[in-house]
Amino acid sequence: MLLLDTVILAAGLSMDSLAVSVTGGIVVTRCTTKNIVKIASIMGAFQAAMTVLGYLLGMGFEKKICTYDHWIAFFLLVLIGMRAIYESFHPSKDEKRNPLCNKTLCGLAIATSIDAFAVGITFAILNYEILMRATAIGMITFAFSAFGVYFGNHFGRKIHLNVDLLGGIILILIGVKILLEHILMVP
Repeated sequence: MLLLDTVILAAGLSMDSLAVSVTGGIVVTRCTTKNIVKIASIMGAFQAAMTVLGYLLGMGFEKKICTYDHWIAFFLLVLIGMRAIYESFHPSKDEKRNPLCNKTLCGLAIATSIDAFAVGITFAILNYEILMRATAIGMITFAFSAFGVYFGNHFGRKIHLNVDLLGGIILILIGVKILLEHILMVP
């Protein structure tokens, strides 16, 4: 696989992280460089790490893992999306929840990087070198996610949206997309 192929693949893998980051940017009340870097770093790191993890596990278990990876992504995204939708109709009496919570960000990063895990398995099957590819995937995801947070924050300031509802719907749609892609790919 050429470098250009890796960049195109990384851009494709980054789309889910981009969508989540746009939503995160809308929710973040103070869009500082620190907040942008935090969200983008977590998204990029998980995307790269899941690629490497898929590669390591794929060296012997590719058929077992591929049969259910899309179900994991689907259930994680739907669960997180349903929680966001619920919270949009039942606002917390406490102070506003922190969209930069590490637990939330890591859950979203895992859910959006399941495809990278599957790509890592493919790299193992094809016996590709992993470090350069995983690094490129992480860096491109970082860039897309940073742009997403910035864009979402500035776009969200111009119109008033029910961000929890919108974010929940987006997450559920991403989960359904991942599930349908894998179900429809069945030969």
